[in-house]
Amino acid sequence: MQSETKTEQPRTITVGSGSHARTIALRTQAGDAPTLVWLGGYRSDMRGTKAERLAQLAEKQALAFCRLDYSGHGESGGRFEDGTIGRWTEEAAAVIDAAVDGPAILIGSSMGAWIALRLIQMALAAGKPAKVAGLLLVAPAPDFTHRLMEPKLRDDQRAALERDGFIAEPSDYSPAPNIYTRKLFEDGAANLVMEGLIETRCPVTIIQGMADQDVPFAHALELVTHLPSEGVIVTLIRDGDHRLSRPQDLELIERAALDLVTAARDGS
Repeated sequence: MQSETKTEQPRTITVGSGSHARTIALRTQAGDAPTLVWLGGYRSDMRGTKAERLAQLAEKQALAFCRLDYSGHGESGGRFEDGTIGRWTEEAAAVIDAAVDGPAILIGSSMGAWIALRLIQMALAAGKPAKVAGLLLVAPAPDFTHRLMEPKLRDDQRAALERDGFIAEPSDYSPAPNIYTRKLFEDGAANLVMEGLIETRCPVTIIQGMADQDVPFAHALELVTHLPSEGVIVTLIRDGDHRLSRPQDLELIERAALDLVTAARDGS
């Protein structure tokens, strides 16, 4: 894997063709397997607190590391409003194929957990050998459009989705509003994962805050019922919020990542 420092310009790849082509930015660090792969959340970018902390961890532990910005995010091209779960999953798959050699630990934060689970499902459905040796899901939000948002949509929001194709809601993390498009909801319905058993074929660790106002911890517990009965660890942080970016949260994420690395190496 080609290595770069955090201050250098990111590598880019083109995903899609014609009018669907977009330039996806990624950053990699050389190191030993398994590769830690960061999959961020909705409107997050690869230079966020958790991603930077994991980059530092990978450097200290001589581990390979890979992260990307989905289209419409961070340093990547494309319009955010064109983004969907399927589109962003396609981009993550292309980056992993292009930049990750050997087994990987997928670390998915919020929406990134949904994308991580879809990556595994798609690989298995295609009969491809899985590169994934472990999953670390932080405040996981799989199926959030269907399970967390749609039941709470007001009549005026449903009307706006039909009339305008999107709704805008205030964000707790940015002065700019969150944009949710009709395409996002429709595509989300086509990419649901919590409909039956999610065959991961690797250990899964979930870290969830019980004070999370965006993704209730009950959602993480519901996710567990769709995972294999063995190899799943859930850690609930009593006062943890959705960001899970406090020093103690970051240390817990680091330990969980290293535990999955150890498990992957022991099983290889």
